[in-house]
Amino acid sequence: MEFGKLVQGRLLRRYKRFLADVELPQGEVITAHCPNTGAMTGCMPEGAPVWLSVSDSKTRKYAHTWELVDTPAGLACIHSALANKVVREGFEAGRVKGFADYSTLRSEVKYGEKSRADLLLEGEPGRVFVEVKCVTLHRSDGWGAFPDAVSDRGRRHIRELQGVMDAATRALLLFCVFHSGIHKVCAAGDIDPQYRDALAEAMAAGLEVQAYAAEVTTRGLSLARRLPFSLDPV
Repeated sequence: MEFGKLVQGRLLRRYKRFLADVELPQGEVITAHCPNTGAMTGCMPEGAPVWLSVSDSKTRKYAHTWELVDTPAGLACIHSALANKVVREGFEAGRVKGFADYSTLRSEVKYGEKSRADLLLEGEPGRVFVEVKCVTLHRSDGWGAFPDAVSDRGRRHIRELQGVMDAATRALLLFCVFHSGIHKVCAAGDIDPQYRDALAEAMAAGLEVQAYAAEVTTRGLSLARRLPFSLDPV
Protein backbone atom coordinates (compact mmCIF):
# COMPACT_ATOMS: atom_id res chain seq x y z
CA MET A 1 0.00 0.00 0.00
CA GLU A 2 1.71 3.20 -1.20
CA PHE A 3 1.12 6.64 0.26
CA GLY A 4 2.22 8.73 -2.66
CA LYS A 5 3.78 12.07 -1.84
CA LEU A 6 3.62 13.00 1.85
CA VAL A 7 4.09 16.38 3.52
CA GLN A 8 6.25 16.45 6.64
CA GLY A 9 5.47 18.64 9.63
CA ARG A 10 5.63 18.92 13.40
CA LEU A 11 2.72 17.90 15.60
CA LEU A 12 1.34 20.66 17.79
CA ARG A 13 -1.73 18.95 19.22
CA ARG A 14 -4.53 16.48 18.55
CA TYR A 15 -8.03 17.47 19.67
CA LYS A 16 -11.71 16.65 19.20
CA ARG A 17 -10.53 13.13 18.26
CA PHE A 18 -10.53 13.84 14.53
CA LEU A 19 -8.38 16.96 14.28
CA ALA A 20 -4.67 17.75 14.63
CA ASP A 21 -2.75 20.99 14.30
CA VAL A 22 0.55 20.61 12.46
CA GLU A 23 3.31 23.12 11.80
CA LEU A 24 4.80 22.83 8.31
CA PRO A 25 8.52 23.46 7.64
CA GLN A 26 7.77 26.99 6.37
CA GLY A 27 6.11 27.86 9.70
CA GLU A 28 2.51 27.65 8.48
CA VAL A 29 0.12 25.92 10.90
CA ILE A 30 -2.57 23.78 9.28
CA THR A 31 -5.37 21.58 10.61
CA ALA A 32 -5.32 17.97 9.44
CA HIS A 33 -7.85 15.16 9.70
CA CYS A 34 -6.89 12.51 12.29
CA PRO A 35 -8.18 9.13 11.01
CA ASN A 36 -8.00 7.37 14.37
CA THR A 37 -10.74 7.29 17.01
CA GLY A 38 -8.65 5.57 19.69
CA ALA A 39 -6.69 6.97 22.60
CA MET A 40 -3.48 6.90 20.50
CA THR A 41 -1.40 6.57 23.67
CA GLY A 42 2.26 7.24 22.89
CA CYS A 43 1.51 8.19 19.28
CA MET A 44 1.00 11.93 19.66
CA PRO A 45 3.99 13.42 21.52
CA GLU A 46 4.01 17.20 21.19
CA GLY A 47 6.56 18.33 18.64
CA ALA A 48 6.94 14.91 17.02
CA PRO A 49 7.70 14.68 13.30
CA VAL A 50 4.57 13.67 11.38
CA TRP A 51 3.73 12.98 7.75
CA LEU A 52 0.50 14.00 6.04
CA SER A 53 -1.16 12.93 2.81
CA VAL A 54 -2.94 15.56 0.73
CA SER A 55 -6.29 15.15 -1.01
CA ASP A 56 -7.24 17.13 -4.11
CA SER A 57 -10.96 16.76 -3.34
CA LYS A 58 -12.78 20.09 -3.50
CA THR A 59 -15.42 18.96 -1.02
CA ARG A 60 -13.14 18.11 1.91
CA LYS A 61 -12.93 20.64 4.72
CA TYR A 62 -9.38 19.58 5.56
CA ALA A 63 -7.15 18.58 2.66
CA HIS A 64 -4.47 16.97 4.81
CA THR A 65 -4.71 13.58 6.55
CA TRP A 66 -2.32 12.58 9.31
CA GLU A 67 -0.69 9.26 8.34
CA LEU A 68 2.59 8.72 10.23
CA VAL A 69 4.32 9.84 13.42
CA ASP A 70 7.90 9.35 14.56
CA THR A 71 7.61 8.35 18.22
CA PRO A 72 10.52 7.80 20.65
CA ALA A 73 9.89 4.05 20.27
CA GLY A 74 9.71 3.99 16.47
CA LEU A 75 7.77 5.05 13.38
CA ALA A 76 4.02 4.42 13.60
CA CYS A 77 1.08 4.70 11.23
CA ILE A 78 -1.97 6.11 13.00
CA HIS A 79 -4.37 5.61 10.05
CA SER A 80 -5.96 2.50 11.53
CA ALA A 81 -8.41 1.86 8.67
CA LEU A 82 -5.48 1.07 6.37
CA ALA A 83 -4.85 -2.15 8.32
CA ASN A 84 -7.67 -3.88 6.40
CA LYS A 85 -6.06 -3.03 3.08
CA VAL A 86 -2.59 -4.08 4.22
CA VAL A 87 -3.86 -7.42 5.55
CA ARG A 88 -5.86 -8.09 2.38
CA GLU A 89 -2.75 -7.45 0.30
CA GLY A 90 -0.86 -9.78 2.64
CA PHE A 91 -3.36 -12.60 2.05
CA GLU A 92 -3.28 -12.00 -1.71
CA ALA A 93 0.53 -12.17 -1.68
CA GLY A 94 0.53 -15.39 0.36
CA ARG A 95 2.24 -13.81 3.36
CA VAL A 96 -0.37 -15.07 5.83
CA LYS A 97 0.41 -18.77 6.03
CA GLY A 98 -2.05 -21.60 6.48
CA PHE A 99 -4.81 -20.36 4.18
CA ALA A 100 -3.66 -21.47 0.73
CA ASP A 101 -6.72 -23.69 0.25
CA TYR A 102 -9.06 -20.69 0.39
CA SER A 103 -9.02 -19.25 -3.12
CA THR A 104 -11.71 -16.57 -2.83
CA LEU A 105 -11.33 -13.38 -0.82
CA ARG A 106 -14.04 -10.82 -0.13
CA SER A 107 -14.22 -7.71 2.05
CA GLU A 108 -16.92 -6.26 4.32
CA VAL A 109 -19.19 -9.33 4.41
CA LYS A 110 -22.19 -9.20 6.74
CA TYR A 111 -22.39 -11.82 9.49
CA GLY A 112 -23.83 -12.23 12.96
CA GLU A 113 -26.42 -9.75 14.16
CA LYS A 114 -24.87 -6.47 13.04
CA SER A 115 -21.24 -7.07 12.13
CA ARG A 116 -19.26 -7.08 8.91
CA ALA A 117 -16.25 -9.33 8.52
CA ASP A 118 -13.22 -7.37 7.38
CA LEU A 119 -12.36 -10.33 5.16
CA LEU A 120 -14.03 -13.60 4.24
CA LEU A 121 -11.93 -16.42 2.79
CA GLU A 122 -13.75 -19.21 0.95
CA GLY A 123 -12.53 -22.43 -0.58
CA GLU A 124 -12.77 -26.20 -0.63
CA PRO A 125 -12.38 -26.57 3.18
CA GLY A 126 -15.14 -24.04 3.88
CA ARG A 127 -14.73 -20.45 4.93
CA VAL A 128 -12.77 -18.22 7.30
CA PHE A 129 -14.13 -15.02 8.83
CA VAL A 130 -11.30 -12.57 9.50
CA GLU A 131 -11.46 -9.59 11.86
CA VAL A 132 -8.51 -7.17 11.61
CA LYS A 133 -7.40 -4.99 14.51
CA CYS A 134 -4.75 -2.29 14.21
CA VAL A 135 -2.17 -2.18 17.04
CA THR A 136 -0.19 0.99 17.86
CA LEU A 137 -0.08 0.92 21.68
CA HIS A 138 3.60 0.37 22.50
CA ARG A 139 4.70 -0.76 25.92
CA SER A 140 7.98 -1.80 27.54
CA ASP A 141 10.12 -4.65 26.20
CA GLY A 142 8.64 -4.33 22.72
CA TRP A 143 5.12 -5.34 23.71
CA GLY A 144 2.15 -4.04 21.78
CA ALA A 145 -1.30 -4.21 23.33
CA PHE A 146 -4.91 -4.02 22.15
CA PRO A 147 -7.21 -2.24 22.77
CA ASP A 148 -5.87 1.19 23.77
CA ALA A 149 -9.26 2.13 25.29
CA VAL A 150 -12.33 0.26 26.52
CA SER A 151 -13.88 -1.28 23.41
CA ASP A 152 -17.50 -2.43 23.49
CA ARG A 153 -17.32 -2.84 19.72
CA GLY A 154 -14.24 -5.03 20.01
CA ARG A 155 -15.95 -7.32 22.50
CA ARG A 156 -18.99 -7.61 20.22
CA HIS A 157 -16.74 -8.64 17.33
CA ILE A 158 -15.20 -11.38 19.49
CA ARG A 159 -18.62 -12.71 20.51
CA GLU A 160 -19.85 -12.79 16.93
CA LEU A 161 -16.69 -14.47 15.66
CA GLN A 162 -17.13 -17.09 18.36
CA GLY A 163 -20.74 -17.62 17.36
CA VAL A 164 -20.07 -18.11 13.66
CA MET A 165 -17.66 -21.06 14.02
CA ASP A 166 -18.74 -24.55 13.02
CA ALA A 167 -17.27 -27.64 11.37
CA ALA A 168 -16.70 -25.80 8.07
CA THR A 169 -16.17 -22.28 9.39
CA ARG A 170 -13.03 -20.89 10.99
CA ALA A 171 -12.67 -17.51 12.64
CA LEU A 172 -9.43 -15.53 12.76
CA LEU A 173 -8.64 -12.39 14.75
CA LEU A 174 -5.57 -10.81 13.17
CA PHE A 175 -3.68 -8.04 14.95
CA CYS A 176 -1.92 -5.86 12.38
CA VAL A 177 0.92 -3.94 14.05
CA PHE A 178 1.45 -0.42 12.70
CA HIS A 179 4.37 0.47 15.01
CA SER A 180 7.99 -0.41 14.24
CA GLY A 181 8.86 -0.63 17.94
CA ILE A 182 6.40 -3.47 18.63
CA HIS A 183 7.75 -7.02 18.37
CA LYS A 184 5.11 -9.06 20.23
CA VAL A 185 1.41 -8.57 21.00
CA CYS A 186 -0.93 -9.21 23.93
CA ALA A 187 -4.38 -8.15 25.11
CA ALA A 188 -4.51 -4.94 27.16
CA GLY A 189 -6.26 -6.53 30.10
CA ASP A 190 -5.46 -3.61 32.38
CA ILE A 191 -7.30 -1.22 30.04
CA ASP A 192 -10.25 -3.46 29.16
CA PRO A 193 -10.38 -6.61 31.33
CA GLN A 194 -13.71 -7.60 29.78
CA TYR A 195 -12.10 -7.61 26.32
CA ARG A 196 -9.25 -9.78 27.61
CA ASP A 197 -11.67 -12.25 29.23
CA ALA A 198 -13.92 -12.40 26.16
CA LEU A 199 -10.89 -13.12 24.01
CA ALA A 200 -9.74 -15.89 26.38
CA GLU A 201 -13.19 -17.52 26.21
CA ALA A 202 -13.32 -17.31 22.42
CA MET A 203 -9.81 -18.73 22.04
CA ALA A 204 -10.79 -21.67 24.23
CA ALA A 205 -13.76 -22.22 21.89
CA GLY A 206 -11.53 -22.28 18.80
CA LEU A 207 -10.97 -18.66 17.75
CA GLU A 208 -7.60 -18.36 16.01
CA VAL A 209 -5.48 -15.34 16.89
CA GLN A 210 -2.41 -14.17 14.98
CA ALA A 211 -0.30 -11.02 14.98
CA TYR A 212 1.65 -9.63 12.05
CA ALA A 213 4.02 -6.70 11.82
CA ALA A 214 3.58 -4.23 9.00
CA GLU A 215 6.67 -2.62 7.54
CA VAL A 216 6.01 1.08 8.14
CA THR A 217 7.87 3.58 5.96
CA THR A 218 7.19 6.99 4.45
CA ARG A 219 6.73 5.21 1.12
CA GLY A 220 3.96 2.90 2.26
CA LEU A 221 2.89 -0.11 4.30
CA SER A 222 3.22 -3.84 3.72
CA LEU A 223 2.58 -6.95 5.77
CA ALA A 224 6.01 -8.18 6.79
CA ARG A 225 6.23 -11.03 9.32
CA ARG A 226 4.32 -12.91 11.94
CA LEU A 227 4.82 -11.84 15.56
CA PRO A 228 4.39 -13.78 18.81
CA PHE A 229 0.99 -13.38 20.47
CA SER A 230 0.01 -14.24 24.02
CA LEU A 231 -3.14 -13.37 25.88
CA ASP A 232 -1.10 -11.74 28.66
CA PRO A 233 2.46 -10.36 28.58
CA VAL A 234 5.04 -12.95 29.60
